[in-house]
Amino acid sequence: MTIFIQPIAILIPAKNEVNTIGKVIAAIKTCLTDVTVVVIDDASQDDTVKIAQSAGAKVLSLPFSLGAWGAIQTGLRYALKQEFNTAITMDADGQHEANSIPVLLERIASPSCDVVIGSYPQRGSGLRQIAWAFFRHLSGIPLTDLTSGLRAYNRAAITLLAAPAATLLDYQDMGVLMLLHKAGLRIQEIPILMYPRTNGHSRIFNSWWAVSRYMLHTAILCLAKIKSGKKTQCHTK
Repeated sequence: MTIFIQPIAILIPAKNEVNTIGKVIAAIKTCLTDVTVVVIDDASQDDTVKIAQSAGAKVLSLPFSLGAWGAIQTGLRYALKQEFNTAITMDADGQHEANSIPVLLERIASPSCDVVIGSYPQRGSGLRQIAWAFFRHLSGIPLTDLTSGLRAYNRAAITLLAAPAATLLDYQDMGVLMLLHKAGLRIQEIPILMYPRTNGHSRIFNSWWAVSRYMLHTAILCLAKIKSGKKTQCHTK
């Protein structure tokens, strides 16, 4: 029997997710009982906060929108302050299966792993696959799913990503991955399944303009990080 590293926080950034957030929290609580669910409300204009609280989550409300990574980092700083040893990040739109969480927890409990990414590259559209291939080549990071929001972090990773050096990132993927690599933290990737998106659409991969902006921004970030420090090796499974 695997012993998970307690205490565990499930961090869910949410903005206007009134249609899905209650179901996401309920699924987590059905699957796992000994975890704290934390919803970071990114200045929603609907009843996301009310529904999340009614479902039994702790809600951190941001006074103005910080974007997905700003909300996640807020959650990581909360987890660090409250002395959680493990943090799971997942989306509020219902794509991630709650029963994938124990799989990530089992892997992150290993002393040889600091970060686990739940990988489902099959979900990638043509635009997403082009972006992924480009950044794998540019960064040398061989992960198959560079933008998955389902991740597990141990205490060392939480501490790093809660620090000021991780603050000025627009996206949670390449910038975060490169910070983790530069610090020598060990990343593993495990296959999961994802549900189709039931509400809204990706803010990055929904148009050529959005993808072009994302690729330019992230390419500059990758080049800056590569120039400023050596790359370390990444472990995938």
